[in-house]
Amino acid sequence: MIQVGIFSGYFPYALEESARRIKAQGFNTVQLDLAFKDIDFSTPEAITREKCHRVRDTFRRHDLPISCVSAYTNIVHPDAGERERRNDYLKATLRHARDCGTPYVISETGTVNPDSDWSSHPDNKSERAYADCVKVVRELAQEAHDHGAVFLVETYVNNIIGSVEETLRLFADVNHPGLGLLMDPTNYFETHNIDRMDQVLNQMFDALGDKVRIAHAKDVKRAAGDDKSEKFADIDASEAHQFRGVGEIELPAPGLGALNYDLYLKRLAQHHPNIPIIIEHLDESDVPRAKRFLDDKLLEAGA
Repeated sequence: MIQVGIFSGYFPYALEESARRIKAQGFNTVQLDLAFKDIDFSTPEAITREKCHRVRDTFRRHDLPISCVSAYTNIVHPDAGERERRNDYLKATLRHARDCGTPYVISETGTVNPDSDWSSHPDNKSERAYADCVKVVRELAQEAHDHGAVFLVETYVNNIIGSVEETLRLFADVNHPGLGLLMDPTNYFETHNIDRMDQVLNQMFDALGDKVRIAHAKDVKRAAGDDKSEKFADIDASEAHQFRGVGEIELPAPGLGALNYDLYLKRLAQHHPNIPIIIEHLDESDVPRAKRFLDDKLLEAGA
């Protein structure tokens, strides 16, 4: 059966309090964010075997196995120094993934846009940008493999790897055991294809289903009004957890949009009947509603 988890970053407390609150909501796994009020993980050097074991063992004592680790960043940042700084941190996370109790570390592929990790840029679809992305992903996959980990790419429409076709191309060009896929179907939709939801969902699983290792649960819908800017929630969390969409697409919590969850969970369960699915894009007060929505959908799906 599919296991339901949540990002630990939506619980901005000290380690023990975060684990206690997550378990009290009825979850049985987490996607780990290296962010606790009582532990410094702010630099590559600050990620140590001892700290990771403390986190791993605390979540285990609360019966909350860590299924994967967040390392979201712009891996192709156009400023060379900033790119090196970001990827050094990601590589440190990959080296310590097993110390956290899981092989899986996740990031999106990023954008050439120097001002935002979330907005597109015309050069994102150039062959030069794609070749640059392939080079970086290959390095990250090798770093992961060398340390018993797997780097999971999360496709996102405004990034260099932003569609089913681009994801397939990446996996063909970086055919490496250190590379896998995070499935988040909401990240594949924009105005030109959101009205073909079922067709695109089936295309995702037909083409990419065998590459998926972890799944996410949020939602997608057309944005209301004329505000096409980036949207962020005012919560105590990383920018990745505050992000709620850009342009004409909003990305709310599960159950608050138009994603066909019946079809999504049916196809996910066919390929991966025991996979963790991780709830996101909410604040702590909305967790009970979102979890109830997902639990009900899983019951209906028999998953």
